[in-house]
Amino acid sequence: TYSPFLPISPKTGRVLYVPMKQVDSANGTITFDDEDGEEITQSVTGGRAKMQWKPDFGMRWAALGVDFEMFGKDHQPNQQVYARICKALGAEPPVNYVYELFLDQHGEKISKTKGNGISVEQWLSYAAPESLSLYNFQKPRTAKKLYFDVIPKAVDEYLTYVESYQGQNTAEQLENPAWHIHAGNPPKDLTPISFALLTNLVSASNAETKELLWAFIGKYAPGTTPQTHPFLDKLTDYAIAYFNDFVKPTKTFREATDKERAAFEDLIKRLDALPANTTDGETIQNEVYAVGKDHGFEPLRDWFKALYEVLFGVESGPRFGQFAAIFGVRETSALLRRGLAGELLHST
Repeated sequence: TYSPFLPISPKTGRVLYVPMKQVDSANGTITFDDEDGEEITQSVTGGRAKMQWKPDFGMRWAALGVDFEMFGKDHQPNQQVYARICKALGAEPPVNYVYELFLDQHGEKISKTKGNGISVEQWLSYAAPESLSLYNFQKPRTAKKLYFDVIPKAVDEYLTYVESYQGQNTAEQLENPAWHIHAGNPPKDLTPISFALLTNLVSASNAETKELLWAFIGKYAPGTTPQTHPFLDKLTDYAIAYFNDFVKPTKTFREATDKERAAFEDLIKRLDALPANTTDGETIQNEVYAVGKDHGFEPLRDWFKALYEVLFGVESGPRFGQFAAIFGVRETSALLRRGLAGELLHST
């Protein structure tokens, strides 16, 4: 009773899982009983049948001349079945590449039934398509967690690869994922600001629209506009959406300890001593490092952790000096003062 073709009822349009009463290979027809019991003989072509999933692979390979196909490791046991069907139809099976399955944030297999993954459409609501291409490109034979927290990292890794491409030799460029994502022609000068920095800027400025973000960007990088940097313009939209949906609901601010308060006050003095138009993130970062060392933070990452917990309600983030350069040294001093005064404790 098995048939590689599942007939589609001419009356209801439903795919039928019914025994085949007759198979006429010469005429390309099958005979079966419809849902109401009437015996039907119809062609398997013209949208009148659906392929069973195993022969579908092999027949599609043959019909479309597929020469390369990737599939998840759950298909690997049936790869030889697909290939034999393809060969039986007189075609050469494609080269195959098996990739590992995606996992959720708990390391569990992603399931449509559970709904514990994210869709392509959801990813593209918060990041550019190129970031998703990079995520898929990297380590396809390693099981990877696919959930919303991986998006910022994927975006910034993509930006790093694009930025480094122009300074690489030919061999290095061919190893760079950006070469493959952009078919050998990666773009130049996408953005001077990372996605992680933009989300921090949204947090510190309470930006609801990208116009406010562009006011800071314009001061940090004069001449940079939505017209000159359209990718960055899209990135501001993504940053606001991602911050509001995933960062803002989980932020937990705290008060500074006595030791941290003294360090904050020292940092305020040092920032106030810098020219108001300072945009060199490294200069500011050196001051931040010096404060942490002078106030005995060991390890030094505890100092940066304190800055992010008090000012942003998160445990970590991008280089603080770079953030201050974009936000402005005077604005950063004001933010530090608000943190000391406890004004950020209810900023949600």
